[in-house]
Amino acid sequence: MSEKNRDGKRTARERLAVEREKQKTAERRRRTLIVAASVVCVLGLASVVGVLAANHGKDDSGSSKAGPVVAPSGATGKDSLAIQVGKDSAKPTLTVWEDFRCPACQAFETAYRSTLHELTDSGQLKVQYHLVTIIDGNLGGSGSKRAANAAACAQDAGKFRDFHDVLYENQPKETDDAYASNAKLIELAGKVKGLDTSAFQKCVNSGTHDSWVTKSAAAFQAGGFTGTPTVLFDGKNIYADQTMTPAKLKQLVQAANKG
Repeated sequence: MSEKNRDGKRTARERLAVEREKQKTAERRRRTLIVAASVVCVLGLASVVGVLAANHGKDDSGSSKAGPVVAPSGATGKDSLAIQVGKDSAKPTLTVWEDFRCPACQAFETAYRSTLHELTDSGQLKVQYHLVTIIDGNLGGSGSKRAANAAACAQDAGKFRDFHDVLYENQPKETDDAYASNAKLIELAGKVKGLDTSAFQKCVNSGTHDSWVTKSAAAFQAGGFTGTPTVLFDGKNIYADQTMTPAKLKQLVQAANKG
C-alpha cells in the first residue's frame, strides 16, 4: 500500500472519529440543558423551606391577612386543588405539578403539548394540573402566584388550557418577574379568544384565587416533591425517567386504556 493510500485511509478514519465525537458532544449538551433546566426549578432544602414558612399566609403586601380559599370552577381532586383537562371517563390520569415561571416546566410543555392535546381531546387521558410557586420562593417576586391565579381565573371562563399554553409560549426568563404584573397577564389573555372580559380582569386584579394557589403550593411541599415539573402517570413519577418521550407516554396511555 502506498504512503498516499495510507494517508487517505488515516484521514478518513480521523474524519469519522471527529464526527462521532461531535455527535457525542451534541448528545451531552442536550442532556446537560435538560438537567440544567430541571435544576433551576428544584425546591431547595432548608433555605427555601424557611422562605415558604415565613411567607405562608401572607399576601403580596406582607400582610398576614389572607382571603378565603376560592377554588376555580370545576376544580377537582383532594381539596379541589387540581384543574383537569380531559374527560372524567378517561382511564389513566397524568398529574402535573408546575410553576409558570419554571423553565423546565416550559421545556416539558413544549415537548409534550401536542401529544397531551391529542390524548385529552380523544378521551384517552385526563391531565390534572396543580399550580405551585417555587420560583417565587427561590428568586423572590410574585409572578408564579399571579400567573397561577390568572390561570385559575381562565378556568372560571372555561379557557384554562388555551391560557395555560399562552403563558408558557410567552414565559419570561426566570429572573424576570414579568408575570407579577396583572396588566401583563391580562394583555396575554387577549391572545385567547373570548377570555379578556371584565369578569376575568376583576378576577385577576382582585386575586380571587390567591389563597387557593397558596394552598396548592403548601400541598406540593407536604407531598414531599422536590421540584417542578413533577409529572405522575397514574401515581408513578415518569418525569424522572430519562427514557421517557411523548411517543412512549402515548404507548403507556394506549396500554392503560386496553387494560
